[in-house]
Amino acid sequence: MIRPFWRNSKLDQTVLEKFFLPVAREPLLTEWREFLKRLKNPKHSIRVGLIGKYVELPDAYKSISESFIHSGAINECEVNVECIHSEEINSENVDEKLKGLNGILVAPGFGSRGIDGKIITAKYARENNIPFLGICLGMQCAVVEFARNVLHLDGAHSTEINPKTRYPVIDLMEEQKSVIDKGGTMRLGGYKCVISKNSLTHKIYGKTEIIERHRHRYEFNNKYYDDFKKNGMIPVGINPESNLVEIIEIPAHKWFVGVQFHPEYSSTVVNPHPLFVSFIKACIK
Repeated sequence: MIRPFWRNSKLDQTVLEKFFLPVAREPLLTEWREFLKRLKNPKHSIRVGLIGKYVELPDAYKSISESFIHSGAINECEVNVECIHSEEINSENVDEKLKGLNGILVAPGFGSRGIDGKIITAKYARENNIPFLGICLGMQCAVVEFARNVLHLDGAHSTEINPKTRYPVIDLMEEQKSVIDKGGTMRLGGYKCVISKNSLTHKIYGKTEIIERHRHRYEFNNKYYDDFKKNGMIPVGINPESNLVEIIEIPAHKWFVGVQFHPEYSSTVVNPHPLFVSFIKACIK
């Protein structure tokens, strides 16, 4: 067995001693070695589009990029992430921009800049049966797109972007409506979510109750719950205390999931997040 240089030189032991920490038995690193083996010897290669408005900043989506590495390795797949600026996507060039991608992730964010490109991207993924994962604002864009083009609610939007929209399918949470400043007022931290049995998401997690981390102020508007469900975009994850919709999916689609929370925050080398693992698996197929 080839030992890492830092173990040959006992660098790890030296660090522990400097911090007056106990030097226990030599670490096995079995899981780490297995991760590296899969990472360096992929059996598949795919192209995934990461659609966002901060793609020019290398670390803006660092957690998502790392989650692709984790989930790619466990699937023995090289995930080539193509960062595409949502401001550059429009209805005329969307096919050119997204053509040939095996999967599409619409990233989280705030504000109106680049929102149209994200909505157009969600439409393209839905209509072309391309595996789609929408995170936070990415989920909300998928909801807006579905409302406009499937429910035919012309001008449907989030009140974050258009406060006067006739169809506010994404709206400010009730407890946030009296808050003026955004600082420190968002729905932050871990919240429970109950997942519908027999849904794709239930199959992915393998359980009916999860806790995931949030960072947002706007949510799916439950006034439209039945309309979405009847037309094929199913709310399958609900917060049991507030009844807020946390997960949507389209069962008729190859793989189409939107989540209000941030799965990328809890993905690790040893435990890649199941949503990312399943998404990459769908992209391979």
